[in-house]
Amino acid sequence: MENFAHISVSDAWTMMNKQDQPGVMVDIRDPQSFQLSHAEGAFHLTNDTVVTLMQEVDFEQPVLVMCYHGISSQGAAQYLINQGFEEVYSVDGGFEAWHRASLPVQPSE
Repeated sequence: MENFAHISVSDAWTMMNKQDQPGVMVDIRDPQSFQLSHAEGAFHLTNDTVVTLMQEVDFEQPVLVMCYHGISSQGAAQYLINQGFEEVYSVDGGFEAWHRASLPVQPSE
């Protein structure tokens, strides 16, 4: 994959729950929004945590990038592709679509 792909929130949830190779959801929203609520199991991706992501996630594992509405996530998804991640998706509609679809959310600990 040379470029990121788009994925719906329902397909993203399904991918996160695959048994053989689950996808990793990363949320690029601001810290306050992430702390208030985020997709269940999401990793908060910031400039300060990108190295941690690269150390902890297999580059062959699918990565799903979420922002507020699915716009900013596209640039972050392409960045991750450029860093060597092989399968990266921008979540269409972002957290707003995730919330509207009543998919699982959690506040930060």
